[in-house]
Amino acid sequence: MGNLNKVDFYKRTLGFKSANKNVGNSKTLIKKDIEIETVNDDLLELIVNEKRINDIRYLNKYFEKVNGTLKKGGVFKGNVETYSVRRTRILNKFPSPFNKIYLFFDILLVRVSPKLWITKNLYFNITKGKGRVLSKAETYGRLYSCGFEITEEVYINNKIYFTVKKVKEPEYDMNPSYGFLIKLKRIGQHGKPIKVYKIRTMRPYSEYLQEYVFQKNNLQDGGKINNDFRISPEGKILRKLWVDELPMFYNFFKREMKLVGVRPLSAHYFSLYTKELQTLRIKTKPGLIPPFYADMPVTLEEIMASEIKYLKAYEKRPIHTDFSYFFKSINNILIKRKRSG
Repeated sequence: MGNLNKVDFYKRTLGFKSANKNVGNSKTLIKKDIEIETVNDDLLELIVNEKRINDIRYLNKYFEKVNGTLKKGGVFKGNVETYSVRRTRILNKFPSPFNKIYLFFDILLVRVSPKLWITKNLYFNITKGKGRVLSKAETYGRLYSCGFEITEEVYINNKIYFTVKKVKEPEYDMNPSYGFLIKLKRIGQHGKPIKVYKIRTMRPYSEYLQEYVFQKNNLQDGGKINNDFRISPEGKILRKLWVDELPMFYNFFKREMKLVGVRPLSAHYFSLYTKELQTLRIKTKPGLIPPFYADMPVTLEEIMASEIKYLKAYEKRPIHTDFSYFFKSINNILIKRKRSG
């Protein structure tokens, strides 16, 4: 954003030049370390942390404490170095091919080992959380899960300087989806929530960003998010090969899903559908093979029309309908090589 630097970024929101704790009617706390201290046990309107959040050991606990220290609508400002910046820094630091070799071991050490239960504790015991690798999606997802909403982001000196507003209490998710195999909350039959199993194709904590990404991006053909930054490079490959959906057979054997049926949706996407379709959807189990692949709709409206057509046909002739949609879908997928995008 032009010549804006980090000092200007902080001052623009603070509205003053000195780092006083009380300015006008606002109560403000400026910290150069990562601890939070309450001013006179009152809730604050603004908290600024000048150090990057990459060096915070218990990041969610920190965000939860910031949330609890702020008033409703209060503002928190911080910054993060994302993995893409770290990757570029490593590739520029060493000549080829040594930079690629260094990057390979860096990925194993700082991206893979913190996610494996066998090495996770060892990694954090050694590093104490300093230099944690964070993507933009994980950073924002953690903030949203802890009750914040992004109001501004500025790129300064290869860091993202973000401004968030407290909008609710933290969710206190004790089992966030951080590993390679994830469980996603979806709406099942009779409106009951189910945990759908998939191989991770998105950055950790991406599930908390559905509304944010939907508001920032348009839907592409097939009803998916256009330019979704939450999807990792390896995730794109897994999606093209459909490897990521294989664990859903576990939901099939648990009898939470059937072979053919509408996709299991998150609460956010479910809310985008009409009341008529919502009512029809929860009458039956979601499926592994959606009617999408039989009709190949493009827009969200066409997808909803396709699902209504399938669900109404299923109500009248369930076995015949599922057999018909199964063979149409297989023909489109294997013979015509059609994909959902």
